[in-house]
Amino acid sequence: MEYLPAVEIEYPKGEPVNAAIIWLHGLGADGNDFAPIVPQLDLPAGLGVRFIFPHAPSIPVTINNGFVMPAWYDIKQLDVDRHVDTDQLKQSASWVHDLIDREIARGVPSERIIVAGFSQGGAVSFEAALTYPKTLAGIMALSTYFATADSIEICPIQNTIPIMIGHGSLDPVVAEALGRKSVATLQNLGLTPSILCTPWSMRYVPRRSLISGRG
Repeated sequence: MEYLPAVEIEYPKGEPVNAAIIWLHGLGADGNDFAPIVPQLDLPAGLGVRFIFPHAPSIPVTINNGFVMPAWYDIKQLDVDRHVDTDQLKQSASWVHDLIDREIARGVPSERIIVAGFSQGGAVSFEAALTYPKTLAGIMALSTYFATADSIEICPIQNTIPIMIGHGSLDPVVAEALGRKSVATLQNLGLTPSILCTPWSMRYVPRRSLISGRG
């Protein structure tokens, strides 16, 4: 099987891997975008984590005049409803499922795997994690929106999955209102997300702030 190409980091070095985080980048970036955050996380001793930062394929993006760039799916209109190509988004989610399956085959229990994503990657993380048929450790969705809220078929085993949504009130691309709308939608679906809103844009703060809430 072919998997998405990715940056992989095992941290701390020398620790046996017993957990994994699959972390998806945003539009126009690649897997290197969040890799520098790993040494800043101050992981506790004894916790060996494999970080997987996959690269999205390059496709034409309508809102950028058809320019070809790394993207998890096409965005057709940049409005409050975020008209996106849901087929492409779900295909990206299936690729994430493959990465989860590979981590399980490598010996990481599914309940110790987190799916995380920023912006476009966050939208894919919702779809990928909530439709996966085994218990996962959680979802971390940053500066994003729930693009497939109207079509998603949530696997019942994910009804209690921990979900953390982070959003900056000054985000110039994805308004904070979309993050809060995601929270309300997830709650209406019977899930219990938490949200951390910061008085800045998560696009321009040091990456450690995305985790610690400090900037």
